[in-house]
Amino acid sequence: MGYSLGIDIGGTNIAAGVVDENFNIIAKSKVKTNADRGYEAVLKDIAISGELAVKEAGLKLSDMDRVGMGCPGTCNPESGLVEYSNNLRWENVPLQKYVGAALGLTAYIENDANAAALGEFYAGAARGSRNAVIITLGTGLGAGIIIEGRLFSGSNHAGAEIGHTVINVDGEECTCGRRGCFEAYCSATALVKFTKRAIESNPASVMVQIAEQEGKVSGRTAFNAAKLGDVAGQEVVDVFIKNLACGIINTINIFQPEILCIGGGVSNEGDTLLNPLKDRISKEIYSKNSAHNTGIALCRLGNNSGIIGAALLGRQFEHNG
Repeated sequence: MGYSLGIDIGGTNIAAGVVDENFNIIAKSKVKTNADRGYEAVLKDIAISGELAVKEAGLKLSDMDRVGMGCPGTCNPESGLVEYSNNLRWENVPLQKYVGAALGLTAYIENDANAAALGEFYAGAARGSRNAVIITLGTGLGAGIIIEGRLFSGSNHAGAEIGHTVINVDGEECTCGRRGCFEAYCSATALVKFTKRAIESNPASVMVQIAEQEGKVSGRTAFNAAKLGDVAGQEVVDVFIKNLACGIINTINIFQPEILCIGGGVSNEGDTLLNPLKDRISKEIYSKNSAHNTGIALCRLGNNSGIIGAALLGRQFEHNG
């Protein structure tokens, strides 16, 4: 049986896993990123995380066919460099060369959202499709686009930044410097921000009690309050879904994928999120009368999508050149 090593590099943790040919993770490891130490120290720990996962699987590095890594930022799969990563504060870091040499394996790199999309495409909610978009609602709003079975990242490896398309001109300020970005309205970070604003304006809201019980305001706060009949909580949810639908409709109108999958912590709301979202999308998409409209689904792999997708990066390059 063939095995591949997948490593998901995040701003907080580095998660590695051994993935078999049926896309199952048979062993995992996790170490802290601690990016403030500088990239050399982080690269060493990335390699160590891979070694730990292989050891946990009861295997040897020589049993691995390859290693793939998903990293935040602009990753150039051709040069092997992480050209820029705001989260890690990296510029032109030789991730592929270093980790490949340290582990003695052929190495591949890709943006982390793209890698996660590849995981869902091969082993998750988008399996069986040829054209798919995967959107992740997390700290930011990440996305991966797959066209005819291939990851799309543009001519400069910085494409698929759906989160930085504008849904409200001159709207909320985004971390990218623009105003009104999809990410500024529909990331989990944005949802928390809008929930806090609603709590300040509605001190009698059930959201106040929920936040006190949990010790913080989270992406669940407004949804949980809405389920209890709280008017202010329901308003936050309704506006969030309206904005999410707007960004998704724009995306569907451009790409018309077979399926669009939604991941990240907010997707755990399930049908509470999905049903009203589908209803809005079906009424507003340009192709509303088509019998082949885009399916809307929730991602299935959770936090494992990045590891599985990274392990499968070599399949994209080796099979398609």
